[in-house]
Amino acid sequence: MAITFKQVNYEYDANSMWSQAALQGVDLHIEAGKLVGIAGATGSGKSTLLQMFNGILKPTSGTVQVLDLTMVAGEKSPKLQQLRKRVGLVFQFPEQQLFEDTVEKDLCFGPMNFGCSLEEAKERAHVAMERMGLDLELLSRNPFQLSGGQMRKVAIASVLAMDPDILVLDEPTATLDPVSRAELIQLLYRLCQEEGRTVIIVTHRMDELLPFADQWMVLHEGRTVFQGSVQAFVAQADEMEKYGIAIPQSIRYWRALSEKFGWSEEEPCLSAEAMSKRIAQSVNSEDVQGEEGSI
Repeated sequence: MAITFKQVNYEYDANSMWSQAALQGVDLHIEAGKLVGIAGATGSGKSTLLQMFNGILKPTSGTVQVLDLTMVAGEKSPKLQQLRKRVGLVFQFPEQQLFEDTVEKDLCFGPMNFGCSLEEAKERAHVAMERMGLDLELLSRNPFQLSGGQMRKVAIASVLAMDPDILVLDEPTATLDPVSRAELIQLLYRLCQEEGRTVIIVTHRMDELLPFADQWMVLHEGRTVFQGSVQAFVAQADEMEKYGIAIPQSIRYWRALSEKFGWSEEEPCLSAEAMSKRIAQSVNSEDVQGEEGSI
């Protein structure tokens, strides 16, 4: 497992009259090399959860194991710097983590902070830019002069330059246009499939991630109310509405098509391309049966 939580609680301003429970009795298991989606209404605890993945926040009670490091409530957690190198966190707004006057300096900051030479940091910066499909010409640009989509990719590249085992992203497609959103999800999917990285994405746009995710989690009022495969989520989608999760349109389309064509006990097709292919197969099959019946 890449990440395991056991009965984790977290309170802001713990032991004070202003204490507020953000996570309550959370158990979760995330396998290495998987693409995981996390959903939940505003205030469900998603951002708090993400910050525990790399030790920004530590549990008030319970145990958090990330890779080979374990954080136990009330005990000193060693090697947090190494954990933050191996678990890269990309914030919802890229301007929160871009601060240098050139893109190259931003990308070199993390690797150099963890002991890389300037030459090695620059090499990592170039590789990270290429992975994100960004032109190397942008390295000399001020990051705040880039488009929103470019800034978001640069923010992700700045984390990739540290070569993390786990990449955690908070609403990475927020504010992007539909084409840029689709392109970014494809890039993140390839990082998982081709490089074996664990990718964890918080999103309220479930439709764009459903065709790619291996696993889903749903949080509600600081508790994990669902954790499982995409197939399990599709089967339980109606129950998620009581937790503020609207049934994604792709699931509605899949159900309507399954009823029309009599599909049953099949792995759901949740992208437009996959649905089109499945419809074509059914139509062709009906045509063949019709021809056979007329002979």
